[in-house]
Amino acid sequence: MPEQPTATRSLPTPPALADAPVLAHVVRGGVVESVHRASVAVTGPEGDVLHAWGSVTDPVFPRSSNKPLQGVAMLRAGLTLPPHQLALACASHSAEPFHLDAVREMLTAAGLTEADLQNTPDLPYDADERDIWIAAGHVARPLAQNCSGKHAAMLATCLVNGWDPTTYREVDHPLQQAMARTIEDLAGEPVAATAVDGCGAPVMAISLAGLARAFGRVAAAGPGTPEGDVAAAVRAHPEYLGGTRRDVTALIRGTEGAIAKDGAEAVYAVGLADGRGVALKIADGAQRARPVVLAAVLRRLGVESTAYGRLEDAPVLGHGAPVGALVVVGIDGADDLAAPDGPAAPDA
Repeated sequence: MPEQPTATRSLPTPPALADAPVLAHVVRGGVVESVHRASVAVTGPEGDVLHAWGSVTDPVFPRSSNKPLQGVAMLRAGLTLPPHQLALACASHSAEPFHLDAVREMLTAAGLTEADLQNTPDLPYDADERDIWIAAGHVARPLAQNCSGKHAAMLATCLVNGWDPTTYREVDHPLQQAMARTIEDLAGEPVAATAVDGCGAPVMAISLAGLARAFGRVAAAGPGTPEGDVAAAVRAHPEYLGGTRRDVTALIRGTEGAIAKDGAEAVYAVGLADGRGVALKIADGAQRARPVVLAAVLRRLGVESTAYGRLEDAPVLGHGAPVGALVVVGIDGADDLAAPDGPAAPDA
């Protein structure tokens, strides 16, 4: 009998998922209807783990939360972009008109067209923009897919360096190798695995502690460095990183000095201006729990933000009216649900 492909075989559950504590209750009519497990890492300015809920040193795929780190890699490789386009290079954008215009600007400046993009054709991420797109008779296109800014920037980086732009998604391409080295440098640990992301480009796995550490380093970086330039662009143009109706945009706008990036399968990473970092993964991939748990962690850390109302807006509905809510548990206690683990990373 032929061997089953890996995707359909039973595989061990990673500790970040199997050992994740329950951190959120879905409450309907005073009854806990569902629970969400999550692992969370908080790192200090020196890269040490200050708080941990669940296992934070085994690898996860950060998915699009890697994008600001990939943006740093592209700047280290010689790419230069205006700040709004740099934020878009780190984005999972909503395909609002200003996003699409900026992607076209990036391509035109590099002497490229949409036909050069190799990201997966898709409809706009934002529901309202998707309806408008479909009503206009458009179909799924690489331009509209939320990673088109990153892919346009990757192509431009290839041209700056004389690298083959037709194979830029290959894991052994110089661009992807440069990105892996930068992620390892910022995270203070090796890339544990590489797979194919939803957009077709490689996605590199690191631990939640490494992801938090990397975001803290980028957020605290000085001006004129690739890390500092990415942080400045994200702070100045958060609407290009996400969209006008996205919680990640509200978080960056409402939290002084912060950078942040959400990712598929319920990943969230935040860097604070003082060098602390936060990274979380909801074990079941439920996006609804992601911003609510993050808000509780940031409150626990004493972070002031005007975005809490937006992050915590998670009503449970019955016949269109609120009949409950998603409630965070276990974050506000005096003790973390797992002792901080893992040594401080060496200075990058």
